This record gives sequence, C-alpha cells and structure tokens, in this order.
Amino acid sequence: MEKAVGLITANYAVANPTALTSGRPVASMPFMGRYRLVDFALSNMVNAGLRTVGLIMPNNYRSLIDHVGSGKDWDLDRKDGGLFVMPGSNFGTARNGGRFLLRDLEENRAFLTRNSQEYVVLSTCNFVMNVDVKKLIADHEASGADVTVLTKKATEANPDILGFETDSVGVKGKKFGVEFGDTEFLDMAVMKRELLLDMLDWYSAIDHKDLFCALVESGDIARVSVRTHDYEGYVAPIFDAQSYYKANMDLLSPSTLEQLSPADRFIKTKAHDNPPAKFEPGSHVQNSLVSAGSRLYGAVKDSVLSRDVVIEKGATVSNSIIMQGVVVKEGAHVENAIVDRGNVIAEGAEYRGTPEEALIMAKASE
Repeated sequence: MEKAVGLITANYAVANPTALTSGRPVASMPFMGRYRLVDFALSNMVNAGLRTVGLIMPNNYRSLIDHVGSGKDWDLDRKDGGLFVMPGSNFGTARNGGRFLLRDLEENRAFLTRNSQEYVVLSTCNFVMNVDVKKLIADHEASGADVTVLTKKATEANPDILGFETDSVGVKGKKFGVEFGDTEFLDMAVMKRELLLDMLDWYSAIDHKDLFCALVESGDIARVSVRTHDYEGYVAPIFDAQSYYKANMDLLSPSTLEQLSPADRFIKTKAHDNPPAKFEPGSHVQNSLVSAGSRLYGAVKDSVLSRDVVIEKGATVSNSIIMQGVVVKEGAHVENAIVDRGNVIAEGAEYRGTPEEALIMAKASE
C-alpha cells in the first residue's frame, strides 16, 4: 500500500475525564492487559501495508511516546517512511470537540506535502476495532467518491460519537451524539492527499473546527462527495470509564476476541521481556486474561490482569481490570473495579463497585 500514508490524531481529551485519564492521554490507556488503545489504530494501518504513519501527540505525551518509541514493534522504524511523531494542540474537553482538528492538520502540513502517496488514511484512537484498511481504500477508489468515511449502525445511544445524516448518495449532514439506528462515524476516513491539503486552505479561517464538521457546516458537502463504508466487525467506542470497563469485559468472550484479532490481521504492540505468568499451587483462575510476569496464588474470575500483577493467597479478584504492577494482598477482595498501576491492596481490604459503575482506584504515586 505505497499509495497511502496514515495520520493518527491522539491529542484530544474525553468529555468525562476520570482518574484513569488524569495523567495519560486516551491513546495510551492500557487495554486487554497487554495493549494500549493506540495499538489498534497503528495495527490497522500497518496490517494494510502502510509504511508511513504520522502520530499527532497530546501535550501529556510521556506515556504515549514511551510506548510507541521509534515504531519498531509496528515495523515503522525505517529509513524510507516510518513513524513520524508530530506536535498537536490541547483544545479542551468539550463533548462535541473535533478529533480531526484543522489547526493540528495545518500545523503538520509538511507531513502531507513531503510525502507523495496519493491517499491519506485518517484515524483516531477511541475506537477498538480491527479494520481491513486495504479493502477500505479499494472500495474508496471503486466508488469514485472524494471522501470515504468508516461508519456503522449505532446499537445504542452515545453522546460522544459524531453521527452522519445520509441518503442514497452519501453523507448530507451531521449531528453530535447518536441514537439507536443512526449512522455513527467510527473516526476513520480516506481521501486524496491533495484534497486534504485543499481543505486546509478552504478552512484556514476556522481552524478551530473539526475537519468533518467544517465540511458539513460550510456547505461544501454539496460539492465534495462523501460516501460511507459500513463496518461489520466488533467495535467498542472508548469515551469514558464505563465504556472502557465494558469493552475489556467484552473481550473475555472468545468469539469477540476472535473478531478483534483475526490470524491475518493481529494487533501489534510493544514487546516486553517478561517471563510467562505463573499460576502457583492452590490458585484458581476462570475466564480471565492474565498477562506475562504475573504471579497468582489466589482466585481470579472474569477479569483482565496486566503485566507483573501479584494476587496473594486467599485474595479474590472478580469482574475487574487490574493494571501493571498491582499487588492484591492476602485475604483482600476486589470486585467490579478498575485498579490502576502500582497500587497495593491491603490485607483483608474490600473494594467493590457494580457492573453499572465500576469502582476506580487511581494510579499510585510514583
């Protein structure tokens, strides 16, 4: 896919921030024990053969740059092309804030002008999905559209997703928030690189807006054909703590996990030199994802454990997300919770949330 470059935006905030996002961007949120949310956007592109990818960074970029590094684990540490880490602005937490801010695209215009590929694939990191980007580009070429946006029929209401109003020809309008049955935008699109550069010129006076919002609000949607490409696979939008919790729990289902990581398009992530997880005599683990380096002496059920987690004898963990380096001491009980990295759950302590509102324990001070 030498005909396309990728451009991922990672510098937006969520409308409902929690302790989980106070010190890290959404893109570097741990997921499924061993991944970060940015892994899905990067993998979607490199699995399609894209070898030049730009990543627009947030101001709190430390954890994200630590994870992606030079792009080696995604085969993007190369002399020709590779991973380009680029600056982005911090533009607040408005619910309807754009995730393809014109100002950021203009700031990184050089990335677009110095590459010669015909197409650019845009993506964010909020949607956990495994997309065949090669097919998306092929369908875009076959349709003759100016822009092709990845969409799906909404299965539930979500105020954080941009919805598109469509007819038999394509996109005709937009709305902030979707209801059941609406056409929801999955924050991925493909267009000609030259067209995107033209759009940056068209909207230079309103560079505080989102690219797609500007396209609709300016009336240019009448002269720029925007077609939809329906995505039929598993997708989890991550916009708040509860959707994050639910998505991790969803992946405990083998059939859902299969959809997210098919053999021909597996999700790539940063490699760590950890020993395998060790299940000590007397431990009991049921329907859980346990990452490398963890040692289990107690009971774990329906949970996701990151690297280097220790569950001591007599401790129980159920329906929970336990992040890197957490120690659950003897006799402690954790249920319906998200425990951020580095915490130590004291002996005999109880931390319980509900399936509808998981208890959140902030990251331990470093």
